Parts: sequence; C-alpha cells; structure tokens
Amino acid sequence: MLRINRKSAHTKLAISLSREVRKFVDEMIIPNEPRLDGNGGEGRDSSFRLQSELTEKARSAGLWGLFYPLSHGGKIASLEDYLIVAEQEGRSEFSPAIFGSHSALDAHMLLKFGGDEIRKNFLDPMVAGKAVPSYGMTEPGHGGSFPALITTSAHLSDGSWTINGRKWFVGNADQATFVTVLARTAGKGSVSGKALSMILVPSDTPGFKIERRITMMGRSLGQGEISFNGVQVPEHNLLGSPGSGIDLMGQRLGIGRLLRSMNWVGLAQRCFDLMGARINSERGLSARLSEKQLVRQHVVNAYQAIASARELIRVAARGIDARRPSDVEINVAKIAASQALCTASDSAVQLYGAEGISDLTPLSGIYRIARTSRILDGTDESLISSVGRRLINFFKDEDVYYFA
Repeated sequence: MLRINRKSAHTKLAISLSREVRKFVDEMIIPNEPRLDGNGGEGRDSSFRLQSELTEKARSAGLWGLFYPLSHGGKIASLEDYLIVAEQEGRSEFSPAIFGSHSALDAHMLLKFGGDEIRKNFLDPMVAGKAVPSYGMTEPGHGGSFPALITTSAHLSDGSWTINGRKWFVGNADQATFVTVLARTAGKGSVSGKALSMILVPSDTPGFKIERRITMMGRSLGQGEISFNGVQVPEHNLLGSPGSGIDLMGQRLGIGRLLRSMNWVGLAQRCFDLMGARINSERGLSARLSEKQLVRQHVVNAYQAIASARELIRVAARGIDARRPSDVEINVAKIAASQALCTASDSAVQLYGAEGISDLTPLSGIYRIARTSRILDGTDESLISSVGRRLINFFKDEDVYYFA
C-alpha cells in the first residue's frame, strides 16, 4: 500500500508540473516563436538572447531540468511519469532548450558513467545552465547506424587522448560547450564490440573546429559538421570504461529515442489542437468543415495515431524504469511517435490549405520536423528491419508472444 501511495504522489506531481509547463509554453514560448526562429529577420543572436531570457524565467518558475537526476535538481524520477510533462514541453520546437530538457539525457549519462572529474567539469556546469552538451556519432560518408564503420580515432598516450576525425549532423553544434565523441580506441584486430569508446571534448580545445552548419530542409535546426585535428583531452574525460562505447551508445539511443518521441507527440498534439481550432473558426464554419467526412477522417486518424503512440511510449518507458529495457518496445514507440507527428502535421496543413504551408502558421516548421523524425535517431527502415528480425527470431523458441 505504501508503494502505491508513493507512486501516486509522484504521478500527482507530474500532473501538476505538466499544467505549469503547458501554461508557460502557451503564454511565454508560443507567442515568441517567430522571434525564436533564428532564420527570421531578427537573426540568430537575437533569438539566442530571447531564448536565454526565457530560460531564466523557466528556471525562476521551477520548471528547469525537470528530468535531470534528482541529485542534480530534477523533480521527476521515472520516464513514465515524465511523459505527460515532456509532451507539454514538446508542444513548441523551442521548448526543450528553454526548459533544459534537451540535456537531460546527457545529465543521466554523465552521472551514471562519468568519474569525479567529468561530474565536476561537465555535469555540474550543465545542470546549472552554464554548459551545453552535444553528441558526435555519425560521420560523413556512411550511416550513423553502422558503428563498425566509425573512423574517428582516439589514441591514449602520457595521460591524454589524442583525437582525429570528423562528425556531422551533430545537434547543438553551434552552441555546444562540449561534445561526447564516439571514437575508435582499439585497433582493427580487436573485438568489434570493444573497439569504440566515448570521450568528452570541450569545444574550446585546440584542434576542435566547427566546419559548417547543416540546414535541414532549408532550415537551421542546430545541426553541424565538426572536425578534430590532433585534439588532446585528459584521460579522465573518458566516459565509462575503454571499449564500452557500443554499450553506452545503446543505452543512450534507447532513452534518447523515448525522450525525443515524447516531444514529437507533444508537437502532434499541438497540430491536433490547431485542426480543432481551424474547423471551428469562422472560416471553418463558413466552409462547413465539420460536416465533411474526409475532414472527420483526418481528425480520427490524427487522434488514433497520437493515442497509440502515447501508450506505446508509456509501455517502453515503464520497461526502462523497471530496468528491463526492450529494444522492440522502444523502437516501435519511436516509429509510432514519428508516424503520429507526420499524420497530425500533414492533416493540419491540409485543413489550413495555403496558410498551412506558409509562415503564417507554425505548421510549416512543424512539418519539416515531422519529416526529419523518420530519419533522426534511426531511420524507419532500419528500426523496422531490426524489430522484425527480433520478433521473427522470438518464435524460434516460443509459440506465443505475450504483450506487455
């Protein structure tokens, strides 16, 4: 009984925080979206200043870093409880940076696998809002889902790692103060699963260079290409143990996919709300949109996709909370969240017509994000292939699949 009451209290806290977050997003972030978009007329410097101002307001309101580790200021311990908060954070593409939730994954990884020096030099400044993380895995010339092809190398000598190579499609590249780099630390003759490691590199280290910003579908989403030319960092900047890169990558991808999926569902919900507003607007009423069967189909399809994705995410999150993570549940949840966002954004654009594909509504920006969701954190094709193989192999030993 005590356990149930304790869980209920945590859930009530999450519900309360989700309401506060939604109010903040509606009143402080959404009205400022045109100014936060650095691609507009006011420029990137202006958007960064506004983002910083809103971040301080979020911090003052007690809404910063809600899913950070409890030991470092977080307020929500479980992924399942965080879902309803992350959805509200995700209703604007600018919210994760403003609420600090874009660095929650790094906070958990650094706390779990970092030594004292990493926690002091990287984790503590990050949760204080004085450092911005990024993650370098994918390299030019091959897909990020094939770690065996990683060529960025790190050599240990006299207490320092020397790193050489390139990474691209690195998130937060233009703002990051440090990058967690997946690098090859063992020779070609080593066991493939022990050849890679993760090393933290401050962005002001000599030899570190941002080669270029990479726009996505004509819009800057913070992605970039970076290079390492003889970059040297201390041995203690190693995350985990030497050769543990593949294992860390798997843990990072699993939680990261769910966190991003939660935000995508939030964006899908916003599209759903915009659909309802359009149908019941003066223009929608004059066009009798509510009476049209195909419009109703758009609404039902979007609702079904969102509701399904939410429950799949919840199941996958519950597995991680119980320390029984399932790649099948995580990957299917990610696919479903992407499909929900694509369905809801496409339907909303269709109902808004020409306005939907213009900058007069937020839908064109959301639509771009929806399309990238089918590629980021694992393409649909690679995840479907992986899940399909696992499910087929399951029936080699079992006759019945018991769903969670």
